[in-house]
Amino acid sequence: MAKKASTKAKALRVTLVKSPIGYPERQKRTVRALGLRRLNQTVEHADAPEIRGMITKVSHLVQVEE
Repeated sequence: MAKKASTKAKALRVTLVKSPIGYPERQKRTVRALGLRRLNQTVEHADAPEIRGMITKVSHLVQVEE
């Protein structure tokens, strides 16, 4: 009998804690692509390498909780 792998998709809570004003346009677009529009806004994303990479690029602007 095959065992089911417990593949709980971890969720990441990303909060914008610093304004992207004054930073390069590319970082502003990354923040926007994460779904963040205003300060202290929180969004949830599935834990994926693509999302982790985006968070790494703007780590100085966001706070992440698992």
